[in-house]
Amino acid sequence: MTVHVKIVVGLAFTLALAGCAGPTHDLLNRKAVAAPASDIAARHEIFVATTRQQATKDPRQVFDGDRSLTTSYARVDVTVPKIHQVGAIERAKGSADSNPTKQFTATDVVHYGDARKFAKAVGADISMRGDRALVFVHGFNNGFDDGIYRITQIAHDTKYPGTPVLFSWASSAKATGYIYDKDSSTAARDDLEATLRTLAKTRVKSIDIIAHSMGTWLTMEALRQLAITGDRDLGGKLGYVILASPDIDVDVFKKQMIRYGKPDKPFAILLSGDDRALKLSSFISGDKPRVGDYGNAADLADYGVTVVDLTHAKGGDGLNHAKFADNPILVQLLGNRLRTPAGLASDEPDPAQLNDIGQGLGKAVGSVAEVVITTPFKVLTIATGG
Repeated sequence: MTVHVKIVVGLAFTLALAGCAGPTHDLLNRKAVAAPASDIAARHEIFVATTRQQATKDPRQVFDGDRSLTTSYARVDVTVPKIHQVGAIERAKGSADSNPTKQFTATDVVHYGDARKFAKAVGADISMRGDRALVFVHGFNNGFDDGIYRITQIAHDTKYPGTPVLFSWASSAKATGYIYDKDSSTAARDDLEATLRTLAKTRVKSIDIIAHSMGTWLTMEALRQLAITGDRDLGGKLGYVILASPDIDVDVFKKQMIRYGKPDKPFAILLSGDDRALKLSSFISGDKPRVGDYGNAADLADYGVTVVDLTHAKGGDGLNHAKFADNPILVQLLGNRLRTPAGLASDEPDPAQLNDIGQGLGKAVGSVAEVVITTPFKVLTIATGG
C-alpha cells in the first residue's frame, strides 16, 4: 500500500470513528425542565472520580477535556425516560436542552471537595444499596457527558444492584485526539488505582469493573500496579472485570496478565472481529492486532480469562464498537451475569441461559447468530437459526 493510500485510509477511519461519541455537549440544561413522575422510569445517582479539569468556560459541561494533575470528585443525578429502549441512550441533539420525558437528563451535580468527603458519600450509598459498586471506565473520544450517560444506561439496563461509579479520564472527545487520549489514560493510572483503593476501604464487598476501548488499557495498568504492590484483588473485594472492545496491543496485554497473574474471580474479554473503531488503532500501531479484534481467543484464554466473541452479534451503530452495551440481548446477558455476585459465579456459563440468549440473539439479528465463549477450560458456541 502506498503512503498516499495509507493516509486516505487513515483519514477515512478517523472520520468514521468520530461517530463513537461525537463532540462534547453540555451535561446540564440551561433552564430547568420539569417532567411528570409518570414519564420518568428511574433516577440514578452516579458517583464520579475524574482527572478532567472542572469546566470554567461553560460550567454546564461540568468537566471538560483538559487534564488535571489531581482527582476531582462529584455526584451526578440522572433521570431515564419511560420511553427508553434497552441498549439505547436517548439524548438531545446538538446544543439543545434535554427533555426528561424523552431523553436522559442530568438534573443535579454535587461536588465533593476531597477524597475523604467523596469516600464518606459513596460509602453511605454503598451501605444503603447493599454491598456492591460498579466502576465504569470509558474509552477514546468521550466527553464527560458521554461517560455519565453510558454508565447510567448500563446500570439501568442491567438492573445492577449496587452503586454506579464513573471513572472519567481526560479524553479530548475529538476523533483526531488519539495520541492525546492515550497519554491522558496513561496519566490517570495512579488516580484509578487510588479510586479503587478508596472504594475498597468502604463496607463494599464486591467492586465490579467494566472498561471500554482505551479505558481497558488504563484499567489493566491500574490492576497491574495493584498486583505489584501485592494487593491485586483489593483485599478480596475485587469482583468482575469486564474488558469490552479492548484497545490494547495483544503482546502488551499478555505482559500485563503475566504480571497480574491468573484471575481468581471472573475476568472477561468481549471482542469482535468486525470492530471498525479498532481498525484505526491497529493502523496507527503499525498493523499490529488489538485485543478487541484478535482472532485467537484460545491464546488469550491461556492467561486465565474468558473470551466472548461477538463478531456475529449485531451492533447498535456502524462501528460495532459498543455491542456489550447497545445490543439489547447482550445487555441482558451482561445483566444476568452482573446480578450474581462474582464470588458466587462460576467460570462455566449456564447452558440453559446460553440457549435462551442464543435464541434471543437469533431473533434480533434475523439470521444465523453465533456467540463463541472460550474459557480456560472449554469452548462453547451459542448458535441459532433466525
